[in-house]
Amino acid sequence: MAIASVNPTTGEVVKTFCPLSEAELQACLKRAATAFESYRQTTFQQRSHWLLAAAALLEQQCQSLAQLMTLEMGKPITEAIAEVEKCAWVCRYYAEQAEAFLAPEIVATDATYSAIHYQPLGIILAVMPWNFPFWQVFRFAAPALMAGNVALLKHASNVPQCALAIADLFAAAGIPVGAFQTLLIPAGRVAALLADRRIRAATLTGSEPAGISLAVAASQHIKKTVLELGGSDPFIVLPSADLPRAIATAVKARMINNGQSCIAAKRFIVHTAVYDAFVAGLQAAFDAWRIGDPVDPATQLGPLATATIREELRTQVELALAHGAKLIYQGELPPHCQQGYFYPPTLLAEISRDNPVFVQEFFGPVALLFRVSSLDAAIELANATPFGLGASAWTADASEGDRLIRDLEAGAVFINGMVKSDPRLPFGGTKRSGYGRELGRAGILEFVNIKTVCRY
Repeated sequence: MAIASVNPTTGEVVKTFCPLSEAELQACLKRAATAFESYRQTTFQQRSHWLLAAAALLEQQCQSLAQLMTLEMGKPITEAIAEVEKCAWVCRYYAEQAEAFLAPEIVATDATYSAIHYQPLGIILAVMPWNFPFWQVFRFAAPALMAGNVALLKHASNVPQCALAIADLFAAAGIPVGAFQTLLIPAGRVAALLADRRIRAATLTGSEPAGISLAVAASQHIKKTVLELGGSDPFIVLPSADLPRAIATAVKARMINNGQSCIAAKRFIVHTAVYDAFVAGLQAAFDAWRIGDPVDPATQLGPLATATIREELRTQVELALAHGAKLIYQGELPPHCQQGYFYPPTLLAEISRDNPVFVQEFFGPVALLFRVSSLDAAIELANATPFGLGASAWTADASEGDRLIRDLEAGAVFINGMVKSDPRLPFGGTKRSGYGRELGRAGILEFVNIKTVCRY
């Protein structure tokens, strides 16, 4: 079955690709294994040179790479440009910091010399999603390559051109042959790939079912995994909050990437004292959000990435309404957005705990509104989900902020700010949002052998 690149703005097939044959896949594995034997012995200075070259190429090719993202998955072009720039940042960050992060740590013991050494594992398989088709890859690849590992990328099947462009960019930056390869294969072949003894570990960013599948397959061969899965992130607004700023941030936090982000704010938990004003402001902001062709720099909301994603979102909204939720706002799509995979901004309220969607993640421009009467109620409701990726909370009360930081069950808590990733800080979730961390020093330590060394 061909792997197709489809323009979500029009629904038209742009290009198709044949998946790798089994013989071609085995050749990729052989190249990776051969590359690792020499790549692991390169110096941090050599690897840094290649990563800095990759950063320079990302900046030089920023416009064309951004356009490719927009073509394949509908990201607004301004966001796509920012994504490419962020990839250059993460390359530079690890090029500059990796050697210090992985320097041997001396520990005083009864030995003449005792220390902790950090050494590469080998071939790391990355199963990456379509929603941030460059950033998700580079935030894995930069630390993995700087640690001396080599990488195999199995990207989402709807962004094959992005996947191939990333491999071409690393090659142009001087990364040795075989050290980074893109595998055009369907998801159904990942489990068999994980069984190959040459692959030492795997990382996945994606849906909960995809994460479970990968973790089960890897566990059968005792291979380490890092999973960054779904999120139903709360956005808590308390009476002392700077309401205009909270509203302005709320619409961005929900609409980023056309609403298709694991860390997008999805559940707006608002104190009753400011609930009506917040909802009115959010509705006005949704209504003013510009929907259109994502290649237009003025567009703020483009199409969803696939027809399937749009239908799943529509089904969720219908299910919510059928079980008592209230539709308080739904925007209209402009005439020129009737084709393609557009979905209008939507606000749902009065979602009871027995509503099936109460524990679901909405991947699109749909916001769920909840009214609470206290800080305790806000925290309890925020935690009443199987997910635990990120949380944003708004208050001018320092003690409330401290309580939120302590009690919210999430991998990240942002007080008076939007949840976002940063190369300098670890990123990941708890509960069913996954395990392990990317970015920061924690991210580069995920795929190294932490080796105890003693000399007597």
